[in-house]
Amino acid sequence: MSVIIPVKNAERYLAEAIDSVLEQDYPSYEILAVDGQSIDNTEKIAKSYDCVSYIYQDTNPGLAYARNVGIDSSRGEYIAFLAADDLWTPDKLSTQVGYMIRHPNVQHTITRVKFFLEPGSSIPPGFKPQLLNGDYVGPMPEALVARKSLFRTLGNFRPEFGIVEDVDWFARAKDARVPMAIIDKVLLHKRVHSSNLAYRPQEALNIRVGLARVLKESIDRQRNRDAESNHKT
Repeated sequence: MSVIIPVKNAERYLAEAIDSVLEQDYPSYEILAVDGQSIDNTEKIAKSYDCVSYIYQDTNPGLAYARNVGIDSSRGEYIAFLAADDLWTPDKLSTQVGYMIRHPNVQHTITRVKFFLEPGSSIPPGFKPQLLNGDYVGPMPEALVARKSLFRTLGNFRPEFGIVEDVDWFARAKDARVPMAIIDKVLLHKRVHSSNLAYRPQEALNIRVGLARVLKESIDRQRNRDAESNHKT
């Protein structure tokens, strides 16, 4: 099992994220912290844990690149991602990996997620306050555990999709009809605070443009698949 933590200037939360991995009841894993050129104490904090492999991104800083560096550097059969400001429940890895061991055809699983507002933080303008109530199925990397082999067949995250590169990856998996399962349990607690990249007003246009491209490519893939199916029959 390989746990990949993309991180940049996250000195405030990183230790909590790493600790939530160390509290897992899963017996064996590696932790890779991929640093997108932080200028705070992120490197010092990551290196203070003997069990953390620290990787500095000399080139191409960015979330998709960080995840891909982690995937390419990983040694585990399973891949999981954790944002540097989020937290896992102690049974996250054992629950998801255990399910995949019992169901060897399943290539990835996602869990339910509960959002929580960082104490002292105001709700970011781009965040829907009602999401703080209840919990939700989370098609997001932090709720994902996937077989490493899936990234070889489906591909890694595509940096050209910017902040919605994860939406693109899940869309490609869905269109490829990759066997997956939803674990109906909250195993991820996602922190909401003013520095969340996805909720910054200036990202709204980039998100809309990216989502439109994801949708178009998804439709094209489905059309091509249907056309190939009709041709064969």
